Amino acid sequence: MRGAVIHAPGDVRFETLADPKILRPTDAIIRTVVTCVCGSDLWPYRGLEPIGDPHPMGHEYVGVVEEVGSEVTSVRPGQFVVGSFATSDNTCANCRNGWQSNCLHREFMSTCQADLVRIPNAEGTLVATDGMPGDAFLPGLLAVSDVMGTGWYAALAAEVRPGSTAVVVGDGAVGLCGVIAAKEQGAERIIAMSRHEPRQKLALEFGATDLVTERGEEGVARIKDLTDGIGADSVLECVGTAESMRQALHSARPGGSVGFVGVPHDVTIDAQELFFSHVGLRGGPAPVRRYLPELIDLVLSGRIDPGKVFDLTLPLDQVAEGYKAMDERRAIKTLLKP
Repeated sequence: MRGAVIHAPGDVRFETLADPKILRPTDAIIRTVVTCVCGSDLWPYRGLEPIGDPHPMGHEYVGVVEEVGSEVTSVRPGQFVVGSFATSDNTCANCRNGWQSNCLHREFMSTCQADLVRIPNAEGTLVATDGMPGDAFLPGLLAVSDVMGTGWYAALAAEVRPGSTAVVVGDGAVGLCGVIAAKEQGAERIIAMSRHEPRQKLALEFGATDLVTERGEEGVARIKDLTDGIGADSVLECVGTAESMRQALHSARPGGSVGFVGVPHDVTIDAQELFFSHVGLRGGPAPVRRYLPELIDLVLSGRIDPGKVFDLTLPLDQVAEGYKAMDERRAIKTLLKP
């Protein structure tokens, strides 16, 4: 098969790789229908995370089942499936509590920018649709496998409530999906922090009511201006930098909540400041599997269309250009077609 391999910062190549095989009876092999580049893939691409030896990339996927292990009964060859970037057996104590991304048998996907993918814990990870979805739904279903599920979790972690005010820090794919989530969960006012016009337009289309272009303490001051000097009920932190975390925590009102889903890089939190702020903080890898059935239905019913975050579509063999376009902010998110 063929797939993306990262060799060094800025160096992603499309190479011939060994076909995946069933290694455990709980595995499945899928043929990807569409895959993509994630904003988190840019951390190693930009040299901000160690790469080590050359290795495959990608953790977002939808596809058709090719083969299943002997213990997999929930899906069968020929079915179209959506999965999560974190695999789960969906039966352990953590899964039963709704935290499938902390499954006791969790494995993080990392080889999905390829023709074929081995899915560990397939029984608990994959959700099949009724038949093959139309092409128009594929981008939205692909978004559900990570960025939409992550944005959904960010809104839940931030305790978005009907009638509340929510702030979204970050205008990448996760932040934009966070706008969708905040709207679906009932926020009356959604303030998107963005200074990029194409992303601002999409945020407004997804349900944002206000835009804030300032960053840092200036951005916090603007949020306070928009909320009678108090701050927002809920803040979704969707970036993962020290600045974005500080901006999120300072934008929440006393008693408000911050949901953080941006993978933290060089982020430290002042415990004493947090203590006296009365701001709640919850985050981590999103338990996407918990939300898959609901989000798949929302996409297939046409109620939400998170697939609009894909503003560049390329053949899989042009994956290197997909990374470059996102790194240079010429694209929000690149969809890849094998």
